[in-house]
Amino acid sequence: MANDGTTAATDGTATGSGDTARSLELLWGGGERPSRGPKPGLTLDRIVTAAVAVADAEGLSAVSMRRLSTELGTGTMSLYRYVPGKAELLDLMLDRVLGEPLPAPREEAAEAAGTDTAGSDTAGTDTAGSGAPDWRAAVDTMARSYLDNLRRHPWLLKINQARTVLGPSALRGLELALGGLRGMGLRDPELIGVIITVNSFVEGLARTQADAAEAVRQTGLSDEEFWDRQRPYLERAMLSGAYPMMATMAEDTFSADFDHFEFGLRRLIAGFEALVRERAEAGTTA
Repeated sequence: MANDGTTAATDGTATGSGDTARSLELLWGGGERPSRGPKPGLTLDRIVTAAVAVADAEGLSAVSMRRLSTELGTGTMSLYRYVPGKAELLDLMLDRVLGEPLPAPREEAAEAAGTDTAGSDTAGTDTAGSGAPDWRAAVDTMARSYLDNLRRHPWLLKINQARTVLGPSALRGLELALGGLRGMGLRDPELIGVIITVNSFVEGLARTQADAAEAVRQTGLSDEEFWDRQRPYLERAMLSGAYPMMATMAEDTFSADFDHFEFGLRRLIAGFEALVRERAEAGTTA
């Protein structure tokens, strides 16, 4: 366990592992507000906002009670009157960013799903006429929103969220996601499975992008410089005949211009469509 109360894993991830009861009190408003001592104007909301800003700019390791006291212009002990430590603060930070509002479904998302969003009274609803929001656009919006969230808050990728302490903001986000998917007609565990599948896909891509950026910072080598150093060895390997499949691949196979996010997201939605169609044809509903 780190000296700030958080628990760090060998892979660099962290989890709050603090006082769960205290975190829940703070998240749901059950904790008592300090009646004396803190500097006027200091609030739990300001502390969490400052912590998220520091983590966004410098990473999670930069967040400490001492650092926050400097950012907020108050004594370190004043912060402890609001939050017990960094472990509980991390729970509050997670709820803050995971509950960031979802944008309206993107027009191109509905178009990709075969739904006309302009000039129609049924724009944004599913094609079965149930009046529910079109779930394809909801999946698209969910994926893009989460990717944007991870890009704004890359430290989220360092958090073990397997046992997240759920607060009101995170639950509102889950409620919005489930509401957008209700037109799929799937069972409740399957709807959660859809969310987990989409989020796992997004996290994988976001982590790859974050790792690539981190590699540039650590080595000082751009991607082009890194691959240029390997080029002579790779060219000899391709000419050796030992790798016939790779040797015949197109020159643009690994081009950065190929949008793996769009490709993967469209395939995910197509797979969900096949399941929804299968259930509809079989007359099986949630």
